[in-house]
Amino acid sequence: MEETGLWIISSLKHNQMSDDASNGRKSIVLFDGYCNLCNGIVDFIKSHNKRGEFYFIPLQSENASEYIVRFEKHGLNKGSVALIRNEIIYLKSDAVLEIVKCLNGIWPLLHVLVYVPRFIRDPVYYLIARNRYKFF
Repeated sequence: MEETGLWIISSLKHNQMSDDASNGRKSIVLFDGYCNLCNGIVDFIKSHNKRGEFYFIPLQSENASEYIVRFEKHGLNKGSVALIRNEIIYLKSDAVLEIVKCLNGIWPLLHVLVYVPRFIRDPVYYLIARNRYKFF
């Protein structure tokens, strides 16, 4: 199966995602809690999303372990960024572009990059992800 970075989650029994939605958490962002770049981006998202649409979970936390187990077959690991919204998981550059689409100001304009093919976007994502500790 070709990896798409976007997965529709089907046949889920009662799970934490349903609990999150019932608690008003519309979108869950899983991120590397040890990464300075990632933490800075989380702060940026918080300050540019007045609707409070996102709930953030560091991948190293106990809360993230259920998500990692459930979605590792789709490519989620402790070095990934993921967005879970409406029973769809977005990974890598797809997650980043879906997040910017929800921000205030001019940031949603960056969502146009979704038209750049994934085979171009994801290597840029990997380059930044691989070097995030070195750069930040």
